[in-house]
Amino acid sequence: MKIEEVQSRIAELLKKDVPFSQKEMCAKMLSFIDLTTLDGMDTRKKVADLCQKAKEYRTAAVCVYPFYAAQVKEALQGSGIQTACVAGGFPASQLPLRTKLFEVEQTLADGADEIDMVISQGAFLEGDYKRVGDEVKAIKELCGMRRLKVILETGNLGTPDNIEKASCISIDNGADFIKTSTGKTAVSATLEAFYVMLDVVKRYAAQGHIVSVKPAGGISTVEEAIPYFKLVYLMLGEEWLNNSRFRIGASRLAEALRTASL
Repeated sequence: MKIEEVQSRIAELLKKDVPFSQKEMCAKMLSFIDLTTLDGMDTRKKVADLCQKAKEYRTAAVCVYPFYAAQVKEALQGSGIQTACVAGGFPASQLPLRTKLFEVEQTLADGADEIDMVISQGAFLEGDYKRVGDEVKAIKELCGMRRLKVILETGNLGTPDNIEKASCISIDNGADFIKTSTGKTAVSATLEAFYVMLDVVKRYAAQGHIVSVKPAGGISTVEEAIPYFKLVYLMLGEEWLNNSRFRIGASRLAEALRTASL
């Protein structure tokens, strides 16, 4: 599939009406947020403040580095908000598998409910699809019933066909979510990449295999977020409009959504 074809399909879809006001869409999206801080200058105070904000805004999860897993788990206890952690060599994924597994295992032991991992992009780009799939499978085996979000880093994959293939490899090896980006690269979430991922998810859903989706990275305004919401509704239906099947990775977006939903 060529990028021009993807762009044309998106443009046609987004001409359609959806049965929600902007206020309703913003309120729903606020509950889909993985409120995130992934900064080298993160502190316990910053993480504590983020957890308090998540409880006030009723977001889906708080996503942090593994060091803060236990703190977040304790702070969110009884709230229903998930403790999500990046692990497995985030963001470059350039570690031996045994090291990735050790990090994931420790993060789960510290209380993470969800793991966000990144595929080995170098392996993918050189055609070593088996390594990519084997790593997803091994990490999912550690996660068990806890959710595994697999980050494709779509901005680095180059083509719609690569994004489609990476999506399929991830799903076939146990991904509960497929996610666009780490937010650490020049190109993060785009509607084009997200459309391709949704198209794959739609095909799997038709076979009875339900997979969740998460755009992340660079989505910071209501105007940027709404087209992602509309694409999910128009391609997958209203049953995907909940935080078990649709998340948005963001930090700045939450404030804008809350203001727009009041």
